[in-house]
Amino acid sequence: MDKNIVWHPASLKKKDRQFLNGHSSFVLWFTGLSGSGKSTLANEVDRQLYSIGRRSYILDGDNIRHGLNRDLDFTNEDRIENIRRIGEVSKLFVDSGTIILTAFISPFREDRALVRKLFEEEEFIEVYLNCPLGVCELRDSKGLYKRARNGEIRNFTGIDSPYEPPVQPELAIDTSQQGVQGAAESIINYLKERDLI
Repeated sequence: MDKNIVWHPASLKKKDRQFLNGHSSFVLWFTGLSGSGKSTLANEVDRQLYSIGRRSYILDGDNIRHGLNRDLDFTNEDRIENIRRIGEVSKLFVDSGTIILTAFISPFREDRALVRKLFEEEEFIEVYLNCPLGVCELRDSKGLYKRARNGEIRNFTGIDSPYEPPVQPELAIDTSQQGVQGAAESIINYLKERDLI
């Protein structure tokens, strides 16, 4: 890093912003295969947080690749950089006192572990959407799995690129067995039990 770049501390701290908002700030890091329900569930949790007056925002994988990460491909190196950037942006949101929900496949354990290190205790909540590959393929409205199996898309997670499930996520939800509403309520209950919201 250039020695002329200096970190400027803010006069208002994270705790000040959390106090103003009336709740803790943290990241709900949704991870799982394409089609496991990350975006759908993140949106329902976001809606429920909004309904009880909590300030939250979603960072969605496809949306981020339209702007901030549009220069990245799907090679392993670019996937690592994609998650690194999202981790840094998520940290800024948490520092602002906001609850951030991320919906990214984030296939590699090491990358998720590096992001976790950016946060304080209970600020990084890994939510693993455990859904069988066959179910994810059946849900695939974009036809990505079919294209990957036909060789039209390379480095597709679950087909020709690995997904490494979390070893000890804070929450694991089988989205092939639990509906969106129930899954969202279980997340909200987890947050309430820990006095985070």
